Amino acid sequence: MDGVAIPRVEKFKYVGLIIEQNGDINEDINNRIRVGWQKWRSAFGVLCDKQMPVRLKGKIYRMVIRPALTYGAEYWPIKKAQVQRMMVAEMRMIR
Repeated sequence: MDGVAIPRVEKFKYVGLIIEQNGDINEDINNRIRVGWQKWRSAFGVLCDKQMPVRLKGKIYRMVIRPALTYGAEYWPIKKAQVQRMMVAEMRMIR
């Protein structure tokens, strides 16, 4: 581009997704799990309050945490081991 060399990288972040050169999605899954836990921590006061109804906790989980966890998942060429990692993270949050 006008004589400026663009460096070649192995991975980069684009619109919240981490794209790797080899087409692998492990880094993106790690990032989504990390973001899911950040959202869980921000809603910790409501999710762990014994006086809050369970239905309300479930709605908050489905509206805040799960979308953060699965953002961009429709584009993933996902494998069973990666699905298992996502399920483990989700079950830990639900407990």
